[in-house]
Amino acid sequence: MLPQSGCYAQRLACYRVEWPGDPGVEFHLSHGDWIRLLRGSGFDIEELVEVRPPADATTRYPLVTLEWARQWPCEEVWKCASAPPDNHYRKER
Repeated sequence: MLPQSGCYAQRLACYRVEWPGDPGVEFHLSHGDWIRLLRGSGFDIEELVEVRPPADATTRYPLVTLEWARQWPCEEVWKCASAPPDNHYRKER
């Protein structure tokens, strides 16, 4: 099943994803849940890059077409660093 040009699922309820014809199960957190998980695990989020392919890109993966991926990011990169124990909460002395 290829992605469509509309939103057909509740974004905040998409944790477990099962694709027709694939025996595997994927779990997807919302961006808010990722932020809470990463910060709660001691990381600072430095950047979120939504990867947009160039117009002449090619792929061997059939998940989305190039046209679709150029409109809606289907890949992202979370750049995080280990936060100091008191980061963001330290009071000036």
